[in-house]
Amino acid sequence: MGNCNTCVRPDTTTEDIEEHQTKNKKSKNHKKSNPYSEDYPYHQTTTTNRSSVAPIRVLKDSSVSLSHCPRISDKYILGRELGRGEFGITFLCTDRETRESLACKSISKRKLRTAVDIEDVRREVAIMSTLPEHPNIVKLKATYEDYENVHLVMELCEGGELFDRIVARGHYSERAAAHVARTIAEVVRMCHANGVMHRDLKPENFLFANKKENSALKAIDFGLSVFFRPGERFSEIVGSPYYMAPEVLKRNYGPEVDVWSAGVILYILLCGVPPFWAETEQGVALAILRGAIDFKREPWPQISENAKSLVRQMLEPDPSKRLDAQQVLKHPWLQNAKKAPNVPLGDVVRARLKQFSVMNRFKKRALRVIAEHLSAEEVEVIRDMFALMDTDNDGKVTYEELRTGLLKVGSQLAEPEIKMLMEVADVDGNGVLDYGEFVAVTIHLQKMENDEHFHRAFMFFDKDGSGYIEFEELREALADEYGETDDDVLNDIMHEDGCISYDEFAAMMKAGTDWRKASRQYSRERFKSLSLKLMKDGSLHLHDALTGQSVAV
Repeated sequence: MGNCNTCVRPDTTTEDIEEHQTKNKKSKNHKKSNPYSEDYPYHQTTTTNRSSVAPIRVLKDSSVSLSHCPRISDKYILGRELGRGEFGITFLCTDRETRESLACKSISKRKLRTAVDIEDVRREVAIMSTLPEHPNIVKLKATYEDYENVHLVMELCEGGELFDRIVARGHYSERAAAHVARTIAEVVRMCHANGVMHRDLKPENFLFANKKENSALKAIDFGLSVFFRPGERFSEIVGSPYYMAPEVLKRNYGPEVDVWSAGVILYILLCGVPPFWAETEQGVALAILRGAIDFKREPWPQISENAKSLVRQMLEPDPSKRLDAQQVLKHPWLQNAKKAPNVPLGDVVRARLKQFSVMNRFKKRALRVIAEHLSAEEVEVIRDMFALMDTDNDGKVTYEELRTGLLKVGSQLAEPEIKMLMEVADVDGNGVLDYGEFVAVTIHLQKMENDEHFHRAFMFFDKDGSGYIEFEELREALADEYGETDDDVLNDIMHEDGCISYDEFAAMMKAGTDWRKASRQYSRERFKSLSLKLMKDGSLHLHDALTGQSVAV
């Protein structure tokens, strides 16, 4: 494993570049550049700036400077874009010598706004390098680092997401669900046996290796995973709302949380909807803490008692009584998976699974639109605020300047919170914030979820300005990133009148569903505010520090 050159995107052949430019010209939608990328001196990469500004070093290999390291383009040819995440873009890449097709996840340093973000990447690389080769875990082939990006070259999985494969099949049965559940339990067992807690198991983090019927299902994302020792407890709230175990909300947990998340996936596989659902984050958290599981709705009456027994034991609220991964694999339902009922679970389950998947995609697409279309006025406000706080005009904001400045603009943050904010945002650890680090602080404080941003995102999708997102507009929004989507599914998520009004769009965006995981930082901070009361007094009252509401569990 090595580090690479100074390019924003790894070098490709002339043909590759021309092909990429041609595709861009053909694109129907031209994305507005993100104004937050302007005047970002911490990440400038001209030759002049490189000599005067130290680059962020993410991977802990400082023996060779970034300008003298091997380049990813020396070994790999970068191809088309495969997908986008919170921190970067995944490209198809080809080994120049063997012609093997692989995936390259290029993580933009510009988006690693906090020390926590940087540590997440370091730990992800360490964990993927530590885990032994396994047929159901994506293999990390190499890592590179340049001035702009960290590149993770890994095994290519081009068989599609878990739920998409299921709904594409005409026949979906309890036996098929058992096969998937066994694979996920095996991944959990392998991780735990090697001292790794995943902490973010969910269907989107599993891809099929290829499009063959017998293709292997692989775990692909270890961005929130941590190493653990036997008996070690964790308190950081991370993960996706639907899949969080109750002890995560109580901020006292261990590897048992992975079995809970796998149990939630199994429940969804069998009936098409999550076991714990609500319209708000607080509602989701309450449902998880109350732990009432519905086995009455269709198709549960037709599902075997063995399957229901395993779900109950995986979703046991008391982690000390919950099955571990090895016990899950030894459960009679999985031991006899080949004998599980092969009767179709019905079109209703397949339809639910597809709708669940498409709704989450639409919400994630909308969140990305918000991030990409921040106005010039908003940038100007941040620049003005930076100038206001930088009282000595040295281009840096000290802790005292930040504290005084926040008071001037009416912030109610307590001193310990300002200190924590300063520490997290001060990526290079020099005790002051430059403009780029200050932008990260501001974005963090705003959290980008006010109605004005929703209005702007809504107008982006409402191409004809009719005041509604219509069928073709919704199809186009999803086709941009996910390809064609089934018309029946699009109809299912449209309102009865065949379109989505602004009120319906805003309600969808504010609902307590999995779209918020598009921002790890948001997930961490928002759910911390929901669990503070639980953390302090141990009572089963859920307190929302942002709204002031407190609800008995």
